[in-house]
Amino acid sequence: MAVRVEVVRPREVPLGGPRAMTVRRTLPSRERSFVGAWCFADHYGPDDVAATGGMDVAPHPHCGLATVSWLFAGEVEHRDSLGTVATVRPGEVNLMTAGRGISHSEVSTSSTSVLHGVQLWVVLPAASAAVEPRFEHHVPPVLEPADGVSAQVFVGSLWESESPVRVESPLLGAEVRLRPGTSLALQVPATFEIGVLVDTGSVTVAGRELVAAELGVLDPAGSGATRDVALTAGEDGARVVVLGGEPFGEEIVMWWNFVGRSHDEVAAAREAWESGDGDVAGPFGAVEGYEGDVARIPAPPLPGVRLRPRGGRARPSDHQAEAEAPACS
Repeated sequence: MAVRVEVVRPREVPLGGPRAMTVRRTLPSRERSFVGAWCFADHYGPDDVAATGGMDVAPHPHCGLATVSWLFAGEVEHRDSLGTVATVRPGEVNLMTAGRGISHSEVSTSSTSVLHGVQLWVVLPAASAAVEPRFEHHVPPVLEPADGVSAQVFVGSLWESESPVRVESPLLGAEVRLRPGTSLALQVPATFEIGVLVDTGSVTVAGRELVAAELGVLDPAGSGATRDVALTAGEDGARVVVLGGEPFGEEIVMWWNFVGRSHDEVAAAREAWESGDGDVAGPFGAVEGYEGDVARIPAPPLPGVRLRPRGGRARPSDHQAEAEAPACS
């Protein structure tokens, strides 16, 4: 039986803040809310920082989710309200679990001439949505799982390589690079939804060609412990980000940088951020050392209707679109 590949095409949106940069967003979309617990995927660059100004996202809050930063070129300095100062570089992963609440800033470094990467979010299940916030940095080893293929596993496990960064639900995140015409059978858990986000080149996934910035999604297989997902690079080769996870069946409300289980929960998180002045005693804490033009990004007004929840198998509602344009990384 032929495997169906759902193709999600990107749309350009501004990454929030006074100095918004343009990104290509595939999650969430009208076609799909999640791939596993992956709930947000922004793909940006390669951008000439001298022309675009690079990334400068002032302190802003998150709760109920985790953020994953993965770069192909450039450097980004992360600061958060835990006191973390960390620079992420190509081939390294920053994973920040917001849990009950955290604030952070992200700024491309002065040595960055080209900025290129992905910013990903993971929704936390209800049982761990309010965990204590934490930050982790990891440099995964470079693997050669087949001739003409190199890869790094930054979340979860693949090819007997396991990332030590902690996640709250079964997940997979990996960069895979294929030389022109190379084929690979990607062995993944049969219970996982799998997304293949193309960075450069083109790749055929289970018989369906994807080009740069497109996301191809496969539903879980019907049976078995694992299954093979066939990837074949086009004539220029390909670099892809593979995302996977068990279907996320819980209903959530996702708006701006907050994830909750109801409109009221999200409204309370917004109020908590807006009523604070950056005092470290506040629920999101304060980011020290950020030197941008503004001290913090204010939360946009809530829409004039109650936000409706979305589920793991549901499509985003029209009201959820309010959350997307101003989102911060």
